[in-house]
Amino acid sequence: MDRNLAMEVVRVTEMAAIASARLMGRGNKDESDQAAVDAMRRAFDALNIDGTVVIGEGERDEAPMLYIGERVGARTAGAPEVDIALDPLEGTNLCAYGRPGSISVVAMSSHGGLLNAPDTYMEKIAVGPRAKGAIDLTKSPTENLRSIAERMKLYVEDLTVMILDRERHADLIKEVRAAGARVRLIEDGDVAGAIATCFEGSGVDVLMGIGGAPEGVIAAAAIRATGGDMQGRLVPRNQGEIERAKKMGITDIHKIYAAEELARGEVMFAATGVTSGDFLKGVRFFGGGCETHSVVMRSKTGTVRFIQSIHKFDKKPGYAP
Repeated sequence: MDRNLAMEVVRVTEMAAIASARLMGRGNKDESDQAAVDAMRRAFDALNIDGTVVIGEGERDEAPMLYIGERVGARTAGAPEVDIALDPLEGTNLCAYGRPGSISVVAMSSHGGLLNAPDTYMEKIAVGPRAKGAIDLTKSPTENLRSIAERMKLYVEDLTVMILDRERHADLIKEVRAAGARVRLIEDGDVAGAIATCFEGSGVDVLMGIGGAPEGVIAAAAIRATGGDMQGRLVPRNQGEIERAKKMGITDIHKIYAAEELARGEVMFAATGVTSGDFLKGVRFFGGGCETHSVVMRSKTGTVRFIQSIHKFDKKPGYAP
């Protein structure tokens, strides 16, 4: 995977973001998500890769496009074989109701690099580069916060912890508050939350809690590219999910995965803002076009590029809503 490919992947997230942003605030999350899926699938056709979707919109019988196992890309002779984890619209409710933080994301690795995570929950903890090596899922939230604060040369009271606002997190929120850290609750979008820990300007130091396992793999790719740290452990909700995980090759359900195990080898990550959030601005429309704000990262070089683009719909018909 060369650096030119990293820049091309941004076009894929841009198209998905533009398509879904046009439907922002209309209250229909399915419509927004479908628009993003359709646009992203079209964009992949122009990408010179031989790609396999390992984390996508679901199994083949439940997702007509971007399903797990689907082959995407132009697939010309010599095109690199890559595995792809994607979410055309991460934070569907955020987009549908005009709330901040929805993004379009694609992570890419060489073949076999991304964990084929089942559609179940994952307990996660993520931090930025300044706290790398300070986290341990076998320890309590309080112990982790003290370790993170010590590594960052801060007080626990200085830390801001992002947590999904879910009933299952009631005890976690209570403990984090008791430890003295500040809590920032989010409605959706823990991929964006995990990535935000790697950008000091975001004001987010730690992500904690239980979210989707596929989203954990996508976040791990970005965490690796930025030099942050993350751990994840599957939290199946029933025996059926345990059996599905085993069929996907996971033998130890209780294993704690490091970021390097969730996204191995050389990885690339690209995201485009749909609605403005902590580190990406949302799509802004104007007469005849729009403006997008994206980020692209490569683990090989550690380079993080922010890309602000102007799209003219008369010159780029495929981008037009």
